Amino acid sequence: MSAPKDYYRIDIETGKEDPKSRLFCDPRAGGFVDLSNVRILACSVDTVRQLYRGLIRPEIMCLFEKPGTIVDFAGQRWHSGRVSKDSGYQYKLQNADLGIILLVKNFNAKLENIGPHLKIEVSPHAIDTFSPERLQERLDYYASHVLTNVERNQCAVHLALDLQGWQPPADLVARMHCRARAARDISGIKEIQWTLESATYGKGQSYLFGSAGGVQLGIYNKTEQARAIDKLDYWEGVWRRRDSFDETDPDNYNPEQDVWRVELRYHHSVIQQFASGSVDLHTNQAIETNSYAAFAPHLDGLWRYGLRQFKLLARPGYFEPIWTLIRDDVRVDLPVDSLVDETEYKRQYKTSRGFSGKNVELFLGNFVSLLARERVGARKAFYRLKDWECWPVIRDHYAAKGMDEDGLYKHIKGILEERHIRWGRAV
Repeated sequence: MSAPKDYYRIDIETGKEDPKSRLFCDPRAGGFVDLSNVRILACSVDTVRQLYRGLIRPEIMCLFEKPGTIVDFAGQRWHSGRVSKDSGYQYKLQNADLGIILLVKNFNAKLENIGPHLKIEVSPHAIDTFSPERLQERLDYYASHVLTNVERNQCAVHLALDLQGWQPPADLVARMHCRARAARDISGIKEIQWTLESATYGKGQSYLFGSAGGVQLGIYNKTEQARAIDKLDYWEGVWRRRDSFDETDPDNYNPEQDVWRVELRYHHSVIQQFASGSVDLHTNQAIETNSYAAFAPHLDGLWRYGLRQFKLLARPGYFEPIWTLIRDDVRVDLPVDSLVDETEYKRQYKTSRGFSGKNVELFLGNFVSLLARERVGARKAFYRLKDWECWPVIRDHYAAKGMDEDGLYKHIKGILEERHIRWGRAV
């Protein structure tokens, strides 16, 4: 079977082929597909997993004597604990503020032997903070505090493209061609596993192709997933900051429209195969990398490689135009280190858009119960509430439900009155 072909990309004014045009022409049927409304928000490294071999330092195991406690490690505070056997490791040190998880002591290697005893997982916000070289320095630093005889043992990466103006067609599974036998179509999601985190939400669709031990393609509603884990505010900041992907429309992120993610997940064994089998055209030597920093210059090639392994077809023999667009036009964005005095520091605030509001609803219910217990009136309580630092989130949450400040005061007064009548003032 011959390789699929791309639709022609046509300049709308001249009618000639233009490799950057968003107007695609079916070379056989003659129809047109206009992708001018597709907005590329970001293409970035979403997850890094750096693996190491070595001998575990004796003092490290003392950190796990009381799982669930806060411990000191490498000059910082970490949460220690056990992890499930599915991870391949027994223990973890986690600092979510840093965006780093250290998985320690491989299940299949003895403690007293040199082995693959460490995997460091890095979250998106940590990847976004440092250049690959600076990030690698940090990972190697932590590894040197866990192991002696340290040796890098390859890395695994997830590459993620976020876009608006497109969503998967209903027959995506039928039109996605790949070597992988595993394909999952999850509609009306209740719970889905993303690396080590679970997200629970009830609408949207998600598709997953391939196996975790090879290359996986995930396509899912990133807005819903981010909202479910209370990370929508963070991602909206990323999408707005990275609007430079489309120079003709620097404000192309639309908060009223869902963002869809196309994500390629590469197991470390695939990265090793890619590094060993790919040749530098200048030196004619194999890439042969074993770290994230060394592999980072080849991420664009890895992105396009993945989109050739998974082929979304418009019909037999021809790529869907969106697949051509994201394969040829997208480049993986990597952060570049800047001098401290050139950095603009900003506080990032949570907003009511970024989560379901369940915490606000629960708080208000408990707040009213305490008001009744302490015999505090609704007016006094409302003014105290407005002085609280969390008031903007509460106000915005109810404003999104069509309730202004006066309406919120009446709402508190009403449920306080109901509490008095049903349960008494100080019970």
